[in-house]
Amino acid sequence: MTLSWLCGLLRRRGTRLLLNAIGISVAVALLGSLGSFLAASRSTMTERAARTVAVDWQVQQQPGGSPSALLEGTRAAAGTLAALPVGFAHSTGLAVTSAADGATSTQTTGPAEVLGLPPDYRTVFPDAIRGLEGSSTGVLVAQQTAANLHARPGDSVTIGRAGMPPAVVRVDGIVALPQADSLFQRVGAPIGAQPSAPPDNVLLLPDQQWHAVFDPLAGRGTDAPTVQIHAARSHQLPTDPAAAYTAATAAAHNLEARTAGAGIVGDNLAAALDRARADAAYAQVLFLFLGAPGAVLAALLTAMVTATGSDRRRREFALLRARGMGSTRLVGLAAIEAGVVGSIGTLAGVAVVAVISRTAFGIAGIGGPAAILSVAGGLLIALATVLAPAYRDLRQVSVAAGRMAVAPTTAPRWTRWGLDLVLLAGAGVIFWLTGRNGYQLVLAPEGVPGISVSYWAFAGPALLWIGAGLFAWRLVDLGLSRGRDLVGRGLRPVAGNLAATASAMMSRRRHSLAGATVVLGLALAFAASTATFNSTYRAQAEVDAQLTNGADVTVAEPPGASVGPSASAQFAGPGARSVEPLQHRFAYVGADLQELYGVNPATITNATALRDQYFQGGTARQLLDRLASAPDSVLVSSETVADFQLQPGDLINLRLRDAHTGALNTVPFHYVGVVNEFPTAPKDSFLVANASYIAAHTGSDAVAAFLIDTGGQNVNVVSGHIRQQVAGSATVTDITSTRAVIGSSLTAVDLAGLTRIELGFALALAAAAAGLVLPLGLAERRRGFAIATAIGASGGQLRRLIASEAAVLAAGGLLTGATLGWVLSEMLVAVLTGVFDPPPSALSVPWVYLGGAGALTLASLAVATALTAGNARRSSITVLREL
Repeated sequence: MTLSWLCGLLRRRGTRLLLNAIGISVAVALLGSLGSFLAASRSTMTERAARTVAVDWQVQQQPGGSPSALLEGTRAAAGTLAALPVGFAHSTGLAVTSAADGATSTQTTGPAEVLGLPPDYRTVFPDAIRGLEGSSTGVLVAQQTAANLHARPGDSVTIGRAGMPPAVVRVDGIVALPQADSLFQRVGAPIGAQPSAPPDNVLLLPDQQWHAVFDPLAGRGTDAPTVQIHAARSHQLPTDPAAAYTAATAAAHNLEARTAGAGIVGDNLAAALDRARADAAYAQVLFLFLGAPGAVLAALLTAMVTATGSDRRRREFALLRARGMGSTRLVGLAAIEAGVVGSIGTLAGVAVVAVISRTAFGIAGIGGPAAILSVAGGLLIALATVLAPAYRDLRQVSVAAGRMAVAPTTAPRWTRWGLDLVLLAGAGVIFWLTGRNGYQLVLAPEGVPGISVSYWAFAGPALLWIGAGLFAWRLVDLGLSRGRDLVGRGLRPVAGNLAATASAMMSRRRHSLAGATVVLGLALAFAASTATFNSTYRAQAEVDAQLTNGADVTVAEPPGASVGPSASAQFAGPGARSVEPLQHRFAYVGADLQELYGVNPATITNATALRDQYFQGGTARQLLDRLASAPDSVLVSSETVADFQLQPGDLINLRLRDAHTGALNTVPFHYVGVVNEFPTAPKDSFLVANASYIAAHTGSDAVAAFLIDTGGQNVNVVSGHIRQQVAGSATVTDITSTRAVIGSSLTAVDLAGLTRIELGFALALAAAAAGLVLPLGLAERRRGFAIATAIGASGGQLRRLIASEAAVLAAGGLLTGATLGWVLSEMLVAVLTGVFDPPPSALSVPWVYLGGAGALTLASLAVATALTAGNARRSSITVLREL
């Protein structure tokens, strides 16, 4: 009996079983693909985070400890590849005396840090120091210090020593310290007690020369020099950032324990992995936010395909029950069907995942939790869509009711309870709670192994999905039942004089049509929200790249260069639409040294994008106009506004260095607005002012960088041509290279591959919802079409009736999808704000993709309508005989 039932299903219901299996395979493939993305992203994040660290460990010598013993202990630690001693000393100040035009001038600085480096330091730690001018070895001056002192290679620098005569050294080169924040960290300081910024003045000496200068200061309390052990560690770590962080932290603690407190580890590697933990958690969040709705939608589509044959199944089971078959046996037959459909769909989905994983993410197959989740999801969908409805019918439907041609159409209970309205209100409340200032979706406390994700935030979109779907069902059901006349008038262009008949037919089967409309609307909403989120993410990544690089191409002049704005002409070659000079100086705000950027307010936006969300106190254009109309205006950071209690219009006296005398001159400015982001500027405090005003008060119009706009076209060609022009005298960077290295480690994940997968599945689900549900539902009414044909209905009349149902489905689905897609997009971007850097001010809508999705939906409906109409014209006698 079981084998006969299965063979009969495959012979007479093979197409429907295949469609059910395809729906399950889509869910399995989507979950598995996103699981592969999650696995690949975690591995990439760990590798990337470790690669960005210049010095893995900074082991600080403690009072009474032996530097040599600490060095040996660090070298002996498991996983240490190399360890070198580095001296740290304080100087009372640096000075450079230079002669120009027969006059002698002396530039001085405040307190400075002086490091003593062993000869092979740059070989072991190549990313810790970047040469800018002159030699890469010997006495090296940090870039900002060289600007403060007007120092060049060959100049002599006087090093002040507390209680001792100064020492004089000769400058060999000027360098940048890319990771100065970690290099000058206060090792062992409590969280939040680290310096807000690295020291303004830094000098690097060879270790022998450093010992000669500072060893006499040993034993002088806080002025005594100290030693750090810098270590390079093996990056053979667990692929998961959280596990890698735990392993790295444990290794550092092990060293501290073995050295008996002689040293404290500044674990830069663990700090980088700590940040990657949050990105890994966000990748997991993306998996749930973007994958779960698609999998649920595939399950709904499968359930809808199964439901289109529910009347036939109900009649068949009623007949078997009337002939004496027990309910247990019938449930067993349904379980066999569910097992066959689930197995075929799951296997097909896993095969698709294997192909997608290799082509999109470069990994072989699928394994681990993602495989278990996707396979379990496929089998669960089969049970929920095939077995559960059969079991429900056996429990709730009598034999007589089961043999009815049309199932009863009583309204679901939730419509009387207002469940849809309650869910929508709950979604709004949760969204308001999670959207408040200071809310963090992912919390990774510094120094704490655990990481937490506020899964409560998932409730908002989940309740919105469910509530909006139920509300759309309610509206369609009400429109087809109580608004029959209105629907009939709307169908006249399609149905003609059969509009009232078509409206009456749809009113009788309004529940199934409402369900089909909801599935189509949810599919379109999934496509719209996913596409909009991905488009917004890509747009913000581009914004971050332009903020970091400055423009499509940036030419940075070396420290101390005196190139004026007139040099812009040499870069205005083919492909360059606009060239904008940018000044970069250092200014003292009180005792705080900040970076100052001088711009031409009228033309700066020709080369780089300045968005309104970068500023406070006015739009970007308004604040630039103030800089132009009042040249003594200045834009400051919000941190500076809070630190100095500034009010709009307040006078700010900045101290700027005169280009001729080297002296610090007081220059008056007036605070007019806040700037939070600016091209090439740091994330913390900086200033933006009128370039001509700065030049007039410092005696120099020297440009630090030229921003070149190419319109996003031929960036590599333009940058390559400029590199040949400058021939090493300046540094040329382009936005293409910058995209690969900026942002969080989440940016390192192949989001392009993920996007293609998501959008491809979204299109497939929308097309399937439009192209399958309608014809399958109409196919179940072949008996009614056959009777209509037998009593004289023409083929044209049948086409108009079928087209009317397609029109209602299209209108309801598109309206539901557009409305819910927009609301969901706003909610997703707001809840996942932590993914974006900087946060978007508005959604980036992919109109081409959305238009294509709508067109594909309508095309699928048109094809389905044509095929169904063609099938309806079959001989009525043949159809009735088959039925």
